[in-house]
Amino acid sequence: MIGIIGGYGDVGLQAARMLKEWGKHPLRIGGRNPELAQTKLADEFPHAEWVKVDIEDEKSMKSFLHGCELIVNCAGPSHRIAARVAGMCLSMGCHHVDAGIDEALEMMRGTPQSTAVLYAAGATPGLSGLLPRWLATSFDKVDSMVYYTGALDRFTAAAAEDYLTGVAGKDNEPLAAWKNGARRSAALRRRPGTALPFFPREVALYPYFDAEAEFVATTLSLRDGEWYIAIDGEYVPPVLEEIRPLFLTDWKSAVKRLCTATELDAAGRQKYINFIIQLTGIKNGAGIIRTLVLQADRPSILTGSTAAAAGIAVLEGEIPFGVRPLAEIPDPAKVIARLGSTKYLSIIECSVDDLLQVVEGEI
Repeated sequence: MIGIIGGYGDVGLQAARMLKEWGKHPLRIGGRNPELAQTKLADEFPHAEWVKVDIEDEKSMKSFLHGCELIVNCAGPSHRIAARVAGMCLSMGCHHVDAGIDEALEMMRGTPQSTAVLYAAGATPGLSGLLPRWLATSFDKVDSMVYYTGALDRFTAAAAEDYLTGVAGKDNEPLAAWKNGARRSAALRRRPGTALPFFPREVALYPYFDAEAEFVATTLSLRDGEWYIAIDGEYVPPVLEEIRPLFLTDWKSAVKRLCTATELDAAGRQKYINFIIQLTGIKNGAGIIRTLVLQADRPSILTGSTAAAAGIAVLEGEIPFGVRPLAEIPDPAKVIARLGSTKYLSIIECSVDDLLQVVEGEI
């Protein structure tokens, strides 16, 4: 049995659909009001169990977890609940995958476990750390990387709270980069009005450097690396500038303002999430540049699919026991391969700048 908490929200429903298609385990779909969801989705999931579960209630959680081999948590805000769910899964001997992140999960790393716990197992963080590692396997040696990710969609309150928690987190350093094999503060600057291939409009680029970026940089033995979030819209950038300090003192107001800004920017526009990753290095003694392009319809779809693919990897015995973020699993290839039709993925033998000229020429 696979239990999905928050299994009828945007992220959880996509995870449930992918796990149903896999078809190797029955599904238990949980949340605070599963009856209403069941009336809408019963035809799509005729064999699923629909069970009420309250993460704050230990008895409710134990009842939901009983008999499950794997729990996929898609409820939020993750930074407040993920560690609690993971702890209960560990105590009851079931595997656990969480699309989000909780700093308390870091404290569980390194302790011997008899099950697998994966956190930060969504589109970003998660897939964002797997993609450059996977692309790097086509090189003999990687020298440098430039990484862009951006999305256009409205935030739920839980998603906005998790996003702001990550932005304000101690492991995220804005404007930092990886230079000459080490983290360098204030190495980059924000770049408004920037054109990128496959983005429908100019975007504002915000450099960042977090724990996942540092893991990728050290794992690939990069000399240089730059990470950017591309923000598409006129409302979100100024709001972000104002609410970062506000989030620490009045998080409810900050969350509400960010939700409103994302709704205004996304209104009437096609939703999307893009990854563009350029690696420079050596192959067969020659210098090469390769750029990975991944496009998906919505962040929630890619996040739900990634969490489900991670869960399948756990149940197939591809993930060692223990607690770790998805970006640090031994083999990214199988998780990426399982994402299937949820995305468009290509590897192009040119730089991002050259790719931009080609795309603009086509237009």
